[in-house]
Amino acid sequence: MTSFGTGRRARMGSPSRTTGLIAAGVSFLSFGTSGAFVKPLLEAGWSPTAAVTARAFTAGLVLLPFVLWSLRGRWASLWHARWAVLGMGLVGVAVTQVLYFAAIQRIPVATALLIEFLAPLLLVGFTWAVSRKTPAPVVLIGSVLAVGGLVLVIGPGAIQAVDPIGLAAAFGAAIGCAVYFVIAARPNNGLPPVALAGAGLLLAAPVLALVGALGLLPFTASFDDLVLFDTRTAWWVPLLVVAVIGTALAYASGITASGILGSRLASFIGLLEVVSASMFAWLLLGEELSPLQLFGGLLILAGIASVRAEREQVEPVVPAAVG
Repeated sequence: MTSFGTGRRARMGSPSRTTGLIAAGVSFLSFGTSGAFVKPLLEAGWSPTAAVTARAFTAGLVLLPFVLWSLRGRWASLWHARWAVLGMGLVGVAVTQVLYFAAIQRIPVATALLIEFLAPLLLVGFTWAVSRKTPAPVVLIGSVLAVGGLVLVIGPGAIQAVDPIGLAAAFGAAIGCAVYFVIAARPNNGLPPVALAGAGLLLAAPVLALVGALGLLPFTASFDDLVLFDTRTAWWVPLLVVAVIGTALAYASGITASGILGSRLASFIGLLEVVSASMFAWLLLGEELSPLQLFGGLLILAGIASVRAEREQVEPVVPAAVG
């Protein structure tokens, strides 16, 4: 069995907590840009599944040179970490995205987002169940504050009576998101974070394409010029931005952060993605950012501070990969 201690690697001379926090910040800010640049593609006729497939494949290609460079002389590490790569590609990226888009076909986007971003609570609950140790009060308080802030940022009306299949898909996406953080937090047999991110994205892209080809989800794309921030431009411009910044950089930095901070803290910091997405939508798309959303962001920050304040954090315990 392998446990994920959030401070163990730092004490052994690995990158510091500060480095992890910076990487987490880069990750949620990068992820937050996605909405503003994906929206023009969707308005131009791209289906969500097609956009995510192109995004994952392009991001994987962008990371490929860095993957090859990081693995020079250590090619065996890719094989030894094959289960982590499979988990990241199939569950952390492909399954999570497919279930999320399946959910928003049946339930409001706000509801699906709220459920998916309950992933940190799933990790807290999993740790509680496995260790049979009640989380520290600061963790419970932080969880309440973070979820309250999440509701305010996404919208108090996000909780609605909706389709049970849509709810199940959204909860599946939340589990996939939690799995992403757990896999990213593992040492993974020495596989560099950029290699895990790149390999996972390149694996996820054909899986997503297959889902579209089988007709399980709509799969359409338009290669005409589109409107990006009131200016007509080529379709590949927003796709490249979201692939490089909102995917390649976001996943690579997110996996790095989880490896340093541990899955629990990294997942709570990841909640700030909804805040950064709202801010970018306000700055780039002119969408209103209400005082209630800003207050929600402060509550999420308070929740993160509470979780970080726990000195002896207990991370989920999962079976070690065979390899």
